[in-house]
Amino acid sequence: MVSRELPNPSPPRPVPGRPAQFSTRIAFFVAGFGVSAWAPLVPFAKARAGLDDGALGLLLLCIGVGSILAMPVAGGLASRFGCRRVIGCAALAMCAMLPLLAVVAVLPLLAIALFLFGVALGCLDCTVNIQAVIVERASGKTMMSGFHGLYSLGGIVGAAGMTGLLSAGVPPPGAALCVSALAAIATVRAAAQALDYGSARSGPAFAMPRGIVLFIGVLCFIVFLTEGAMLDWSAVFLSSVRQVPSAYAGLGYVAFAATMTAGRLTGDAVVSRFGKHAVVAGGALLAAAGLALATTVPGWPATLAGYALVGAGCANIVPVMYSLCGRQTTMPENIAVPAISTLGYAGILAGPALIGFLAHGTSLSFALFGVAALLLGVAASARLLRI
Repeated sequence: MVSRELPNPSPPRPVPGRPAQFSTRIAFFVAGFGVSAWAPLVPFAKARAGLDDGALGLLLLCIGVGSILAMPVAGGLASRFGCRRVIGCAALAMCAMLPLLAVVAVLPLLAIALFLFGVALGCLDCTVNIQAVIVERASGKTMMSGFHGLYSLGGIVGAAGMTGLLSAGVPPPGAALCVSALAAIATVRAAAQALDYGSARSGPAFAMPRGIVLFIGVLCFIVFLTEGAMLDWSAVFLSSVRQVPSAYAGLGYVAFAATMTAGRLTGDAVVSRFGKHAVVAGGALLAAAGLALATTVPGWPATLAGYALVGAGCANIVPVMYSLCGRQTTMPENIAVPAISTLGYAGILAGPALIGFLAHGTSLSFALFGVAALLLGVAASARLLRI
C-alpha cells in the first residue's frame, strides 16, 4: 500500500492586535493628509498650465477616473500580496506624485500625473478600509468611526500644513517635498505593522456587487453624494443665495467638515451606545434636517448651522456601512470593500454635476431638497440592514 503525504496546510494567519490597529489609524491619517495636501496646490497648477476654469475642471476629473479604475484592482492586489505591500506602495506612490504635481506645467504630463495620483489614492483608500474591516472584526469592538475620523483629521492637517508652508513663502515644490517627506515617514511606520495578508475569505479578483453589498453601496453613493454637495455647492449657496461675501463663503464647508471630524472621532462610543442601525437612521434624518434648515430658514447663521448638522449626521453612516460590510457573508471583503468604495466615490464625482443640472432647471434650493429626500430614503432603509 502506497502512502500519500498530505500537503502541509497553510500557516494560520495571526490575529490582528494593537500594532495592527495603530497601523490602520496611521494609514487612514496618511490617506487624508495626502489627498488634502493637493488642494492648496491647485491654483498654482492652474496658473502654470495657463488653464481656465472649464479646462481645470476637466483636468481634475483625472484624479477621479484614476481612483475609480484602481479601486476594484486594489482588492485583488490586497488579497494576493497582502495589505502591507499595497498600503506601502500606494502611499509612497502618492508621496512621490505630490512634488511632481507642484512642478509639471505641460498639460498632457499634468493629466497623466493627476491620473497616477488618483490611482495611488484609490488603491490606498480601498486597502486601508479592507484592513480596517479585518482589524475591527478581529477586535470584537466598534472601531471604524475612529479610523475614518483619523482620515478626516489628516485632511485638516494636510490642507492646513500645505497652506501654512505656502503662506510662509515656501515655493510649491519645496512645500510639496516637505509634506511628502512627512507622509512617507508615517507610511513606513504604518506599513511596518500592517497586515501581510488581505481577505481571510477566498473569492475572485473581480465581481459585480450583489445582494446586501450592492444595497450598502447604493446607500454609500447617497451619503457620498451629500458630501460632494457640501464640498462643491455649500460656498456657492452662501454667496449666491445668502449673499455672503465670496471670501467667507468657504465657512460653510468648514462647518460641515468640523462636525463630521468631531462626530467620527467620537463615533465609536456613539455606535456602541445606540447601535449601528439607529446611527444610520438618526444620522440620515439629522443630515436631511440640516439641509432643510440651510435652504429654508433665511440668514447665513441658519445656513451654517444647517451645514454643521449635515456633517454631524453624515459622520458615522459610511463607517457603519464598512463595518456591516465586514459582517456580511455574500462576498469577501476584498471584493465588497472596493465595490462600495467605487459606488461611493462615484457619488462624490457625479453628485455635484447632477445637483448643478437640477439647479439649472429649477433652483439650487430645490436641488438640495432633492438630496435631503435621498437622505430620508437612507433613514428608511436602515431597518433593512440586519446583518
